[in-house]
Amino acid sequence: MIGFAVVGYGYWGPNLVRNISETTRADVVSVCDRDGSRLDGVRGRYPSVKTTTDFEEVLRDPKVDAIAIATPVSSHFRLAMQALMAGKHVFVEKPMAATAEEASRMVEEALRRRLVLAVDHTFVHTGAVRKMRELVDSGLGDMYYYDSVRVNLGLFQHDVSVIWDLAVHDLSILDYVLPEKPVAVSAIGMSHVTGEPENIAYLTLFFESKMIAHIHVNWLAPVKVRRTLVGGSSKMIVYDDLEPSEKIKIYDKGITMNGNTHAGYGEKVHQMLVGYRSGDMYAPRLDMTEALKHELNEFIDCIEQNERPIADGLAGLRVVRVLEAATRSLAQRGRVIELEEMRRIA
Repeated sequence: MIGFAVVGYGYWGPNLVRNISETTRADVVSVCDRDGSRLDGVRGRYPSVKTTTDFEEVLRDPKVDAIAIATPVSSHFRLAMQALMAGKHVFVEKPMAATAEEASRMVEEALRRRLVLAVDHTFVHTGAVRKMRELVDSGLGDMYYYDSVRVNLGLFQHDVSVIWDLAVHDLSILDYVLPEKPVAVSAIGMSHVTGEPENIAYLTLFFESKMIAHIHVNWLAPVKVRRTLVGGSSKMIVYDDLEPSEKIKIYDKGITMNGNTHAGYGEKVHQMLVGYRSGDMYAPRLDMTEALKHELNEFIDCIEQNERPIADGLAGLRVVRVLEAATRSLAQRGRVIELEEMRRIA
């Protein structure tokens, strides 16, 4: 039985406590939050769980094997490093750290101590995104593009921009689904609230191949949209996370390029003919298990079997590097930032 402590009982903490409590393979030993009033809900619903406002008390508890961190991004590095140095496995909310340097140090510490470091890239554990990975691996052909819109009205974050709040989801999906990693990023955006981070942004990611990715994130949209198009040479995917059942639709549509060489006026003229293919659409059956439940079970497996999770520290580091590069590009009105440059800095 793996003993867990959950640190942070605000928005996401209750979901962590519920899912850990519902498994027969782990137990919530304690919940920690600096705001003692939040802990009243823990005491009422989980009377056997210890509550504390002192993180040091959590670190000292020998019954705690793993710590799940669901606090603001600015505190992730400090809390995670303290937990790792205390010999605890760590499950940390995304993004895993505020800088790539911090994320890199967390990865190194976990490796040095042979501890499991998992990042809560929740979407890669959904049935829809796992199906996308399967299709990209076997059924879409050469990858052409990833085009996502992730917008809604609020919730405004005061410590991070909309890129770090919303685009992180698509970056984690891209990191998991695509067979290649981006090499450069460009970002433009704007803040419409004085003194606050950007609330709307557009990211473009470049790859070594002809693959391109575009992500639109916005806290000022009148409607909530969570729609992604993934295009390949053989088939295309529409992923709508707000659909109650048919979240993934696969279209047998695309183009065919035919190269023909003709002689004319004494010289060869190369003519490209574009043909259009339109076939069937189908919606595959998906695993509807709650993503967080699937994710925490995988984390427990990794602790018991000394394995690496899908969204391990290295995956978290790659995403933070892109976020950091996008932030730099944003400050320079869309200048393309090479990710190799960011790796050298980190």
